[in-house]
Amino acid sequence: MLAYLPRPPTDTSQYGTFPQKPELPAAPGAPAEDGWQQVSTAAAKRSAPMPNHPSPPRRSGIVPGEPSLLPSRGSLTAPPRPSNPSRCPSAARWYPLHALSVPNIPSSSRGKTVARSTAAPSPEGLQSRRCKLLEEDGPVVQASKRQRQRYVTKVGKCQVNLGNIQEKKRFLSDIFTTIVDLKYRWFLFVFMMCYIVTWVAFGTVYFFDAWVRGDIEHRGDPQWQACIENVDGFISALLFSVESQRTIGYGSRMVTANCAEGVILLMAQSIVGSMIDALMVGCMFVKISRPKKRAQTLIFSKNCVISHRDEKLCLMFRVGDLRESHMVDAKIRAKLIKSRQTAEGEFIPLEQSELNLGYDTGEDRLFLVEPQIICHVINRRSPFWDMSAESLRREQFEIIIILEGIVEATGMTCQARTSYTEDEILWGYRFEPCMSLEKGAFQVDYSRFEMTFEVQTPAASAKELQELKELEQQEHSTLSLYWDHLLHPCAP
Repeated sequence: MLAYLPRPPTDTSQYGTFPQKPELPAAPGAPAEDGWQQVSTAAAKRSAPMPNHPSPPRRSGIVPGEPSLLPSRGSLTAPPRPSNPSRCPSAARWYPLHALSVPNIPSSSRGKTVARSTAAPSPEGLQSRRCKLLEEDGPVVQASKRQRQRYVTKVGKCQVNLGNIQEKKRFLSDIFTTIVDLKYRWFLFVFMMCYIVTWVAFGTVYFFDAWVRGDIEHRGDPQWQACIENVDGFISALLFSVESQRTIGYGSRMVTANCAEGVILLMAQSIVGSMIDALMVGCMFVKISRPKKRAQTLIFSKNCVISHRDEKLCLMFRVGDLRESHMVDAKIRAKLIKSRQTAEGEFIPLEQSELNLGYDTGEDRLFLVEPQIICHVINRRSPFWDMSAESLRREQFEIIIILEGIVEATGMTCQARTSYTEDEILWGYRFEPCMSLEKGAFQVDYSRFEMTFEVQTPAASAKELQELKELEQQEHSTLSLYWDHLLHPCAP
């Protein structure tokens, strides 16, 4: 869930950097009086804090052997050498500790940092180890190296695993949905076992009945009146069970009227076989014709774009249908997934907020015949109202797009999903047209579905643009009143 936490600010001027250890050049003819300074330098090295934990600020005084952040004019300590950017590329990026102080969110990188900070480093090679810690153990660097954990993948799969469910019997009460939701390998296993178990069970009962009545002992006796003819072993009883349930009837084995239990068993197996056929065939049909497969032909653009449309800053993406059979009553909606902390200090992970795609005007209902560009106007009620192009790169959120409709061929409701992260939003771009008129019909070129082109868009937020527009209108009204006063000075 750390992927959804707000990124720490990149401006480090108010936090400063961690103090570096001094490196004094060793003079060839150093006097013996410098021994106290060497001892104090070694002590400062041993007591130097780890790079992941900032040292508390000093109010006054200078510790010997450790440089201050703002050296005084009469300081006798040598200034620290500038760090080598090739050896420590991430040394210039420092963030406050409160960026990691998120409750109820375990972090492997945080535990690793604490575990390493308890170990006392040796004085020699501390600079190289400090650079290694900055490159490997930095939580921001680790977060950038790790693959972004999505709430919903690009193909619409929800990355949420349910665990510690106590009442498993709820799934058995809805056995039909449970079987349909199984994966294909388990579904085929259940499908085969339902028939195999019933065949073996009734075959065992037929064999036991023949053995109790003595049909097996009087095999080949023409004077014996058998209950089930030509059943002289378990294999023959199993074959009779398969022939009876599947109504094959080869004619060599059959139930006679000499026993009532044989007729009852045959009736029971016929009823059970019909029930299994109805359940398994229904599950197979529903699983094959599920609308989830129809959702694979509903596509979304890879990126979102932000640009002006009708003098309003808008967030836009494109949807399309690859099939000629259209979706009936298609509707689209969007959710913003972002963690936040309330004014009372409560941390809300993965909070969902609605993005208006034209619900009040009916623009969210689509006639999805050709690819359409869906627009979200960034106004005062939008969560992107005060977000600029610069602040967009520092945010971490995810936009979930949900497209619903009725499949025209089957009448089932279909839902297609995708998601966009802040890295997949292009500021100052538009989608290229993908439709043309050819031979009296409109031609859709899906090879241009993902193409965008850059347009001139201010990097300011919609709030700043609105304030600037209001300021210009106010200045214009003031100027017009001034000119009116000059033209008509005697007007009441």
